[in-house]
Amino acid sequence: MHRMESTSQTSLFERLKESLDSLRKSERKVAELVTEDPTFVMESSMSAVAARAGVSEPTVMRFCTGLGFDGFQAFKLALAQALILGVPSVESAMNRGDSVAELASKIFDQTISSIDRSRRFLDLDQMEQAVTAILGSRALVFIGLSASGLIAQDALQKAQLFGIPCSAPSDTHQQFMAAAMTDPETTFVVISNTGRTRSTMRVAEMARSRGATVIGISGDDDTPMMRVCDVKIVAKTFENTDIYTPTVSRLAGLVVIDILSTAVSLRRGEAHFADFEAMKAGLAGYARMSDRETDSGSASFD
Repeated sequence: MHRMESTSQTSLFERLKESLDSLRKSERKVAELVTEDPTFVMESSMSAVAARAGVSEPTVMRFCTGLGFDGFQAFKLALAQALILGVPSVESAMNRGDSVAELASKIFDQTISSIDRSRRFLDLDQMEQAVTAILGSRALVFIGLSASGLIAQDALQKAQLFGIPCSAPSDTHQQFMAAAMTDPETTFVVISNTGRTRSTMRVAEMARSRGATVIGISGDDDTPMMRVCDVKIVAKTFENTDIYTPTVSRLAGLVVIDILSTAVSLRRGEAHFADFEAMKAGLAGYARMSDRETDSGSASFD
């Protein structure tokens, strides 16, 4: 597996997030302080951290050793490294009493760190396989519902420039019909952040049974949908879809589509570039003509 960079030094906040439910109530107070004000913790003594969290110093020490560190100083060193590499993001850090300014800061931090996490976990070998599959296809079909449906529609807009038939049916019956009537020269791109949307799973299964190549885009590779995909693209984010609308996962999915569409476009050769430039020139001329007709009031309507 070829990822963009190592994750060994950037896993502290992920480990902290995963351990929240298993921590004692007193240790959870320390964890909440770390996520809400990591700079304070990094710059403070153990006694100062204990006082602000409202716990004892031994509790702070248990919290650090429970995460696998030799002590408080080792934890602070890891925290400093994590802050250098990227801001933390834990959904529970957002509170109902937060001001707009506080929420803006936290949401920006969450978005930035989530996109960075997607970048670090992105499997470039799978991305390469996806580009190769699309380049060898005679047709493309993008499948997604709700927020994933928005990603599918964005993908359709970009893929229409590839010069091959493309579609992104939004109705679940139409999606299944497209899969049931497909062939081995078609590639399906199925999108679901959870990887558990039943209708999307059924479309992926049907398309693959008909010989089509199926590319999956999801937040996890170990899901029912991804298990039936030929190519698995994982866009990991810090996001709890049980609480929040999946905005960050949608952004990560859009970035993945941007990478795929750019890579495909750049590899389609000189003839494709000539067609693309001709299309842009024609579109610009059409826009100028439409503007003149609107300004002069001469636009006609059928």
